[in-house]
Amino acid sequence: MHPSRSPRRRPAVWAAAALTAAALLTGPLPSAAAAADSAPSPKVDSALRAAVDDGGEASFFVVLKDQADLSSARGKRTHASRAKAAFSALRGKAAKSQDSLTSFLDKERVGHQDYWIVNAVQVTGDKKLVAQLAKRSDVASIVKEQHYKLDATERATAGAATDADPVTPEWGVKDIKADQVWDQYDDRGEGIVIANVDSGVQYDHPALKANYRGNNGDGSFTHDYNWYDPTGQCPTSAPCDNNGHGTHTMGTMVGAGGVGVAPGAKWIAAKGCESSSCSDSSLLAAGQWILAPTDHTGQNPRPDLAPDIVNNSWGGGDTTFYQDIVEAWNAAGIFEAFASGNDGDGVTCSTGHAPGSQAPAYGVGAYDVNGKIADFSGFGPSRLDGSMKPNISAPGVNVRSTWPGNTYKAISGTSMATPHVAGAVALLWSSAPSLIGNIDATRALLDEGARNVDDTHCGGTADANNVWGEGKLDIFASVDKAPHTAAVVTGKVTDKATGSALSGVTVKASGGDSNRTVTTSADGSYRLTLPAGTYDFALGGYGYADGARSGVAVTTGEQVTEDFTLTAVASHAVSGTVLDVTGKPLAKATVQVAGTPVATVTTDSAGRFDLPKVAEGSYTLTATPTAPVLCNGTYSGKLAVDGDETLTARLPARSDSAGNNCAPVAYSWIGGSTKVALSGDEDAKTIALPFPVKLYGVSYSSASVTTNGLINFMEPRLGDYENVALPSVNRPNGTVAAFWDDLTLDKKSTVQTSITGTAGSRKFAVVWNNAAFADGSSGRVSFEAVFDEATGAVTLQYLTVPGSGASATVGIENQSGTDALQYSFDEPVLKDHSAIRIAQGTK
Repeated sequence: MHPSRSPRRRPAVWAAAALTAAALLTGPLPSAAAAADSAPSPKVDSALRAAVDDGGEASFFVVLKDQADLSSARGKRTHASRAKAAFSALRGKAAKSQDSLTSFLDKERVGHQDYWIVNAVQVTGDKKLVAQLAKRSDVASIVKEQHYKLDATERATAGAATDADPVTPEWGVKDIKADQVWDQYDDRGEGIVIANVDSGVQYDHPALKANYRGNNGDGSFTHDYNWYDPTGQCPTSAPCDNNGHGTHTMGTMVGAGGVGVAPGAKWIAAKGCESSSCSDSSLLAAGQWILAPTDHTGQNPRPDLAPDIVNNSWGGGDTTFYQDIVEAWNAAGIFEAFASGNDGDGVTCSTGHAPGSQAPAYGVGAYDVNGKIADFSGFGPSRLDGSMKPNISAPGVNVRSTWPGNTYKAISGTSMATPHVAGAVALLWSSAPSLIGNIDATRALLDEGARNVDDTHCGGTADANNVWGEGKLDIFASVDKAPHTAAVVTGKVTDKATGSALSGVTVKASGGDSNRTVTTSADGSYRLTLPAGTYDFALGGYGYADGARSGVAVTTGEQVTEDFTLTAVASHAVSGTVLDVTGKPLAKATVQVAGTPVATVTTDSAGRFDLPKVAEGSYTLTATPTAPVLCNGTYSGKLAVDGDETLTARLPARSDSAGNNCAPVAYSWIGGSTKVALSGDEDAKTIALPFPVKLYGVSYSSASVTTNGLINFMEPRLGDYENVALPSVNRPNGTVAAFWDDLTLDKKSTVQTSITGTAGSRKFAVVWNNAAFADGSSGRVSFEAVFDEATGAVTLQYLTVPGSGASATVGIENQSGTDALQYSFDEPVLKDHSAIRIAQGTK
């Protein structure tokens, strides 16, 4: 009865192999058919043409001609100001230039996902749509979405895995002389933030946990703005790694115990790869997040929290498109390193792959412990632009690093070489903070410090060639050559009363063009490198009054000691009641004081909670409903503790990213009057709407009504896929799921419509009467969707619901399947004579 079902849930894909996954958005290749009766359009790539020529559909990206001017961002002085300016220019240009295209797509009922970092819109469509888009004067190219598998040459080395914690620097760390930077410059990357776009990270790995930026230092974690998963593969909002590759590359950058080049740096991450492969859309979303990190929903971007450095241990194909993201990162002052690729054979030239083989990117080749170039390392010159590639080479064979499960593994690939470079830049920028954000000067110092290797069989010179690039990475030499204009400020933070060391305390120095933040280590010590100037210090740690010191002047090359003592504060009882969205006590809600080690508690049957004692201070208290969530959002409110506190936390209405929200309302059934010609199983009928109905900001004058309790605004499809959790990029999209289940209409069943009220305040109801369950389950369901002309809201009402909706999906979904407000999915939560109102958002 479901001839073309999609899976109910997308299973996570697990793989033991390492990742060298994907290139993004293959650029326009020679001609593709724009229309059956016209010449091929050079805007359309051949892969897309092949996918749609025989009547099929494909997902593709429409790239617009207009590009943002990033010159202003490059001219800013600080990292944060560069990122903000780049973000503003890119998003502003995309919003303005995409308006005409997205209006056309909305009119044609084509769902779309819009991106600002490359000014592109992703859609799914057929040959006719491709031809229409190719004719547009604002379109530069149209490229098919690709998915890329693991590179078989990058693999785990037999017998190399071990669970033993490393105690000395790994061979690669020593080979690039990072340990000499530690010893002679006392520099481990403090104050620098590194990111990776990869398969994810095991954030609580013992070698990575301490310097995860989301670690609050008191046993709690904040993942918003520090982690992003556009793939949807992680089961919670916490970082995960279902492959191992991302954990490995992160360990080489910042891991403790000798595996990491810059163990004093902080890290954040974006999961751009689903598992053993990466999709264009996930990589694009991850690249966008790097420039402007968001919360876990992808909303509320903060370019001021962008990382300093981003590692990209992936590549493949000959894309000419991801360079737009590279240029945007560089304009924002974010140093990027890219793997050169693993398709080499030790002899053949031009085997490197994009993005690492593109001129704007800093590409990295790999060599082994004996100083021999790896036989898999991609050589130049670039097949795309003829530039010398790689730019530099680093250790990439039998590299031992962190692995999920609190273990360690040695694997090989240019993916393993690249994080050595990213970590090296953290050492360089920490030692010479005047270089932060200066991409050209940083590349020049890496190149100048590199140890030359003479191999010109692919072209170039003994000093710079297409096998080794500038040579072997030597970060000690680069740091030696850097402008040492900084002062070094060190000190300890202790408890004023006991003298005991305080770990995990945040130390922030602000002044001039520099804002640097570090946290104290286990012995209470910290280290900051600061350009000459005058700084204000601010300290904060749970259980202690904030500390501050103003007017600390430092000069070039000066060694300054600034010790701090913090005073412990009293703790008090905090209790209260959690109410649901309707004002009723809510049981089993979880209550916590964000960013503190205070234990999370659960409300009792009366909605009551009692937290362990909370130290004096100002915090954010959150109350989160447990399943079923229904229309209950998460409460987040200020908590000021200066004595025993009692409060009431009423949950807001839950909303989606577009601002649509829902709430239970009074039941007021509207009977049907006009029959819709539907019958049997998997039937659909397009009906005219008596007034324009908006869904996610798009107005419609007609919709398809199906036997399976679904109203589809995007297409007049016959039949529906099996109901799934929302959102889902799988079709159907652009829907109101009044009661999406496998239903059938027999002689006892009808679907009807009716209109009530006067013009301007009318209500239009689509009513399913006595629908039977296709699997033969007993009972019949009667329900309706009521559209309100005055408010734009839709109310879902339930007359009789056998099984309480235990096999149905209820909610709304946007046109691209990327946002939704789901009330329930396969949960027995619906009641007879009940109603749910979904109000239109304003975002």
